[in-house]
Amino acid sequence: MPTGKVKWFDTERGFGFIAAEDGDEVFLHASALPAGAPAPKPGARVDFGVADGKRGPQALAVKLLDPVPSVAKARRRPADEMAIIVEDLIKELDGVGNGLRRGRFPEKPKATTVATVLRAVADELEA
Repeated sequence: MPTGKVKWFDTERGFGFIAAEDGDEVFLHASALPAGAPAPKPGARVDFGVADGKRGPQALAVKLLDPVPSVAKARRRPADEMAIIVEDLIKELDGVGNGLRRGRFPEKPKATTVATVLRAVADELEA
């Protein structure tokens, strides 16, 4: 079985390409992936069979060898540090909530800061 690395894969469209070790580009359709497997990320090493398709070589029976480690997870803050950040964020949101109960939205600079922190915390939790 030839091996290669995933060049790119579009999950919405269900296809991508593999850069085979011999230098060829091979079409990769979602149906060639193992059932229930996550979409391969660029750079993931794969084993695959090859068949001649309508427009060139096409991958068959793709097997993910070693998924590329997530950069986001590698840079993720430790859980105990995130707990402190989330607790501080809750205190800030309580203050915003109290103001909203009194019919007042936060001032623009405060609202921008809270929104930025919320997005950053969400990215950390989702990574």
